[in-house]
Amino acid sequence: MPGWLAGQSGSELGAAIIKGREVVDRMEAVNGEATRRFEKTGGYRADGALGMTPWLRTHGKLSAGAAADHVETARQLEKLPRTEEALARGEIGYQHAVAMARTAEHVEAAQVRKAETMLLKAAGNMDPGQFASVTRDFEHRVDVEGALNDANRAHRRRYLQIGEAINGLVRIEGQVTPDAGAIIRTAIEPYARPSKGDDRSAGQRLADALVEVCRRGRSGQGSEVGHTNGAGPRPQLVITAAADTLAGIEGAPAGQLEWGGTVPAETVRRLACDSAITRITGLGELEWEISHSSRTIPPATRRALVAR
Repeated sequence: MPGWLAGQSGSELGAAIIKGREVVDRMEAVNGEATRRFEKTGGYRADGALGMTPWLRTHGKLSAGAAADHVETARQLEKLPRTEEALARGEIGYQHAVAMARTAEHVEAAQVRKAETMLLKAAGNMDPGQFASVTRDFEHRVDVEGALNDANRAHRRRYLQIGEAINGLVRIEGQVTPDAGAIIRTAIEPYARPSKGDDRSAGQRLADALVEVCRRGRSGQGSEVGHTNGAGPRPQLVITAAADTLAGIEGAPAGQLEWGGTVPAETVRRLACDSAITRITGLGELEWEISHSSRTIPPATRRALVAR
């Protein structure tokens, strides 16, 4: 560890971290170009590797997945020169560039280049997680069928495993689609809120909340906090979608989940068949609704304000 760090103040350490990240991101741009050139010359063969990815995995000390991501990102960025330039200048981070590269891989780089300026502007104002939602929505707009196929493939990879008790604990592991995850999160979140003097970790509160929801379901009690007679409302899944999406118009955006993530238009329309729909209008109309309808904000209007 560099000795000079020991004498730095908190603000100086923060500045050093940010500067370090900028250097790392810019070096990723250099590394990407070097990766492409090395692959094209077949330099990996000199070390007995069968391809660029296995070479990078061994000599770059990366996992197989990370090595494959680096190689594919380098390949796609060659087709997205403005993105690569933005990365080299430090205008975006490496994870932003990865999101752009994955989108180019999914819908062809030519489609991304048409909207590259707009996407880079969004990347410069968002963290990589937020920007990933933008790129997924872009993929949905330009390739609805492809986005639906991706969602179906993701759905087929869902699973849940409940292990045997080992050392006094049972391991639970799984993955579900974004809409299913939002339903689960919405159901258990009310029970996971910390109470006064609560010393449980966030993970412990979520584990206890999951058990409580299952216990109430088994005993016939309501699934909502405060409902004990089984008559409580179901957990609500909130999806924000454009009218064009509900109408099935080509080029319409994907639905957006309250907890994050996108939902294909076909899934939005399926869920809308059995849901309550709140119309989100211009901000002025929302203000009129709040001031004229009641002295408090109705739940539907509150959801509309959050969406705004």
